Amino acid sequence: MVLFRKKNSASDEFEETTEARQHRLLLTQNFTIELVPMKSLESAREHLPAGSTLSVTCSPAKGIEETQRLTEEFQSQGFDPIPHISARMVRDRAHTTELAAWCRSLGLQRVFLVGGDADPPGGYFDAVDLLRDLLDTDHGLSAIGVTAYPDHHAFISDEKLHTALHAKQSLLAEAGLAGWCSTQMCFDAEVIEAWIRDERDQGLTLPIHLGVSGVVDKTKLMTMGMRIGLGQSLGYLKKNRAAITKMMTSTSYDPNDLLMPLSQTNFELGVEAVHMYTFNQVEATEAWRTETLELD
Repeated sequence: MVLFRKKNSASDEFEETTEARQHRLLLTQNFTIELVPMKSLESAREHLPAGSTLSVTCSPAKGIEETQRLTEEFQSQGFDPIPHISARMVRDRAHTTELAAWCRSLGLQRVFLVGGDADPPGGYFDAVDLLRDLLDTDHGLSAIGVTAYPDHHAFISDEKLHTALHAKQSLLAEAGLAGWCSTQMCFDAEVIEAWIRDERDQGLTLPIHLGVSGVVDKTKLMTMGMRIGLGQSLGYLKKNRAAITKMMTSTSYDPNDLLMPLSQTNFELGVEAVHMYTFNQVEATEAWRTETLELD
C-alpha cells in the first residue's frame, strides 16, 4: 500500500494512502457551502459556483420564513439548496405539516434539522421530536440531515447528545429514509477522530459530513457577529468557544489544517462530505478550493 508523507500548512506530518488522497480531493471539490441569511449574503452570491449545494441556515432574527424564501430563490437559480429547519422555531404539528407540504411542492430532496436556540421554544423542545412528526407527514424527501457534536455543547451533556443522535438514526431507519449527520465546527483533528471512532464503535452508521471552517476574515467575522445581534452572538460563542478562539488566535487558517490530518480517517470511517462554514465569506473559500485542487 502506497503512503504519502506531506506537511500541511501547520507543519504537521501525516500519511495518507492514494485512495485517501483521492477521497480528500473529492471532498474538497464537492463540499456543501453554508450560508447565513443576512446582508453579507448579497455579496457572496456572485462567488457561488453554478449548481453548487447550499446549506441555508435558519436565522433566529429572521425566522424560518426567510430560510424558505432563500431556498426557493436559490433553487430557481439552479442551485441545490438544503434548508435548515430549527425545531424550537416550529410552532406546532400543523406547522410541521405545512413545512412538509412546502418541501414536496418544491421537490426538495433534503432538509437539515437543528434544535435551535429559540427561548421559549415553540411546539418542539428539540430536533428529535420534530423529526418524529416530520417523518409522519407526506414530505417527499429522500434524506434528512441532523447535527453532531464531537467537541461538546455548552448546554447539553455528551451523554444526551449521543442519545439524541442515535435516536434520530433509529427514527430514520424505521421510516426507511436516508440521513446524515453534520458535525459542529471544530479545529482539533484528534478530538474529531476520537469522536468518529467512538461513535462508529457504538453503532453510528449514518454518513458523516465533516464541519470545517472556511477561509474567514477575522474582522468581517466580528462585524457579522455584531450584525447578528449581541445576544445571538454570545449564544454562538458560548457553544463554539474553542473554535472561535482558535480562529481568532491563528495567524492564518487553512481548511487543509484539518482535512489533511483527518484524510485517512475520513476515507476509512464514512466521512462522505464536507460542510463548509463560510460565514458568507464565499470568495476567499472558493479561492482556497481552486488553489488546493490545482496544487495537490
